[in-house]
Amino acid sequence: MKIYTTFTKNRDSIFYRWISSLGIMLLLALIFPGAVLTQQLEPVNLGTAGDFVILAKTGISSTGVTAITGDVGVSPVAATFITGFGLIKDSGNTFSTSSLVTGKIYAADYAVPTPTKMTTAIGDMQTAFSNAAGRKSPNYTELYTGDITGKTLTPGLYKWGTAVQVNSGGVTISGSATDVWIFQIAQDLIVGNGAIVTLSGGAQVSNIFWQVAGKVALGTTAQMKGIILCQTGIAMSTGASFNGRALAQTAVTLDANTVTKPATVTSVSDKFIPQQFTLEQNYPNPFNPTSTISYSIAKTGLVNVSIYNVLGTEIGVLVNEMKTPGNYKVVFDAKEFASGVYFYKLRTGEFSQIKKMILMK
Repeated sequence: MKIYTTFTKNRDSIFYRWISSLGIMLLLALIFPGAVLTQQLEPVNLGTAGDFVILAKTGISSTGVTAITGDVGVSPVAATFITGFGLIKDSGNTFSTSSLVTGKIYAADYAVPTPTKMTTAIGDMQTAFSNAAGRKSPNYTELYTGDITGKTLTPGLYKWGTAVQVNSGGVTISGSATDVWIFQIAQDLIVGNGAIVTLSGGAQVSNIFWQVAGKVALGTTAQMKGIILCQTGIAMSTGASFNGRALAQTAVTLDANTVTKPATVTSVSDKFIPQQFTLEQNYPNPFNPTSTISYSIAKTGLVNVSIYNVLGTEIGVLVNEMKTPGNYKVVFDAKEFASGVYFYKLRTGEFSQIKKMILMK
C-alpha cells in the first residue's frame, strides 16, 4: 500500500513519467504490431554542399537548351570537365558564368579561395551521403519491392536493398512542411519517362533526401524533386526537370533540362486558414540581397511563385508545388542579380497577382 500511495502522489517523478511513456509505447505496439516507433527524423546536414544546385567530382556536361538556377561546381577535376556551358571566367578567375546558369560556376583549378571552397563542399557532400546511409531503424523496409509507382509516401526512413523505380504513374510524397523523408537505396533510382514526383500537404523539397548507392536516371520529361545524394552518376534525359540538388560522387549529365534549387521556406502557419488568396509586398523593399515574400493560399492547388525582370522574362522560380490552405513565406536571394527593378508573381488556380520590388546593391 505504501508503494502505491507514494507512486500516485508523485506524478511528476522521473519514474512516473518513464513508466507512463513505456505504457503508451506498449499500447501502440499492441495496436500496430508492425510499426517501428521512432522519433521524428532530422534532416540531413548538407554543409557547404547545400550551396550548390549541382555538385560533382568527375564532371558536368550539358547538351541542348539547359536552364539551371543556382550555383554549380566540380572538384577535384578542372573546369575543362564542365562541357556544353560556354564558360566565361570572371576577372579574378575565381568563378565562371554561363548563359545556361543563373548563378556561378566553380572548379577546383580556379584561383584562391575557390580550390578550398570546392574541397570543403565535396567533403561535406560525402559526409552527408554517409549520414543519410547510416540512419538506423527504418520505418519501412523493401516497401512495394522497390516499385513505388502510384503510391503515396508518408514521412519516415525508407530502406531498399534493391533498385527503386517510379514509372509514368508517378509518386506522391505527402506530409507537412516540417516532415522529413530519407530514402536509402542500395542500387539504382530510375524515374521513368513522364513520371512526376508530386508533393502534397506542404511537404518541402529541402526535406526529401534520396540516398542512392547506384546511379540515378531521370527519363524524358520526368519531374523530379528532392535532394539527390548519389554515390555514382546522375543522368537526366531530354526535357526532364528537377527541383532540388543533384550531388554526385562521379558525374552529372544534362540534356535540355530545367534544374532549380529549392526555395527557402522560413515558416508555414495553418493556425488560421485564409479565406482568400493574397500576395503581400516583399519585405524589406528596397532590399539587398534577400527579401521575404509572404502569401496566403485559400484552397489546395498547384502554387507557383516566380521572379521576372523588367522585360517580363522569367529569371527564377521560388515555388512550384502543391500547397494546402495556409500562410506561407519564402525568401528571395538575389545575390546573383544586378541592382534594378524586378517583379514577383503568384499563380494558383484562377488566381494571379504580381508585385514590384527593388534590388539596391
